[in-house]
Amino acid sequence: MKKINAIIERAGDGTFSVFCKDYFFSGMGETAEKAKEDLVSQMNFFKETANEQGFKYPDFLDNEFEIVYEFDAKSLLEYYSGILTLAGLEKITGIHQKQLWTYMHTNTKPREKQLRKIEYGLHKLGSELCSISM
Repeated sequence: MKKINAIIERAGDGTFSVFCKDYFFSGMGETAEKAKEDLVSQMNFFKETANEQGFKYPDFLDNEFEIVYEFDAKSLLEYYSGILTLAGLEKITGIHQKQLWTYMHTNTKPREKQLRKIEYGLHKLGSELCSISM
């Protein structure tokens, strides 16, 4: 099954966009989920239009494929800000709250080392949440 990599970003107006890394497809929406739905809709629309008009289109659209979504750091932090507090993020990442706030609210992007701390902390949290026994 073909894997298509796509990035989710949050715009300044609060909406979300998603775009494929290696293809020209994109989507937009009020939420990340709506942007994902729009991306798939745009892919289907392009395929239908290409078939009607006799244009070529990427082969993967004729088969099963999986879209692997990634958030950029700023968008991820903003998206989950209602769930994960800055204090909580500081605890799981080791990055000071003020620095996390800066990543969320300015154009400052985390250095690779900081990005890895965020990624590791969130993956560890996710793993711990998955290990809850019922």
